[in-house]
Amino acid sequence: MQHPLIQFRRVHLGYGRRTIVSDISFNIHQGDFLGIVGPNGAGKTTILRGILGILPPKSGEIVCTNPSGGKLKMGYVPQRDSIDPIMPFTVSDVVLMGCYGNLGLFKRPNKDDRLAARKEMRHVDVEDLADASFKDLSGGQKQRVLIARALTLRPDILILDEPTNGMDLTSRSAILNLVKLLHEEQNLTILMVSHLLSDVANYVNRIALVEESYFQIGNLDEVLTEQNLERLYGMRVTVGEFHGNKFVIAGGKSV
Repeated sequence: MQHPLIQFRRVHLGYGRRTIVSDISFNIHQGDFLGIVGPNGAGKTTILRGILGILPPKSGEIVCTNPSGGKLKMGYVPQRDSIDPIMPFTVSDVVLMGCYGNLGLFKRPNKDDRLAARKEMRHVDVEDLADASFKDLSGGQKQRVLIARALTLRPDILILDEPTNGMDLTSRSAILNLVKLLHEEQNLTILMVSHLLSDVANYVNRIALVEESYFQIGNLDEVLTEQNLERLYGMRVTVGEFHGNKFVIAGGKSV
């Protein structure tokens, strides 16, 4: 068993008097590729905020451990609209922001930091856009830039929040294949949050389903069964495979 980077121990999370997720326990191990899937408002973002340390648990414990000692480095890829489109950032500017997590107070990126940023831009195939304005990029290009920014931190875990939201099928596939390649080539631990079960099912190793008052986590073959999903959604569910890709249809719609 690989080293647990993040441990949820009977965690309750919420806001004020309202509890969103109750009594959840699970681990994210080194080398894991975990997808957290559920509809908007079910608690995915709440769990993510707990992992990032933004939202302290109401009870229970979230333990983050760097296997080499020190603080666990989290490379966070937010939703694309989190960066103000009015600010005149170039692609290089945005990617260099990832270096600040490794810099001391008041320090600025040096030559090595710029080389590291350039390396990650090359890695995700946006090096030719280094001087382009971030706000003028396509959705897929923006997502690649934000991934490069997170990788510049040299993270122990890469966390992606709805990385394919609002993209067409071609762009979605390109981003998901890029993330899968990062996992396979570098054995990078990845946590991906999405509301698209069919998308996530074709890339992750484990999956967590988050619904109102419901949480389940396990390997794909354990979770993605018709019987299990019918119990969750309360309707007929079809789980199948076409040309090597899994699909899930509930109530006549892909989920």
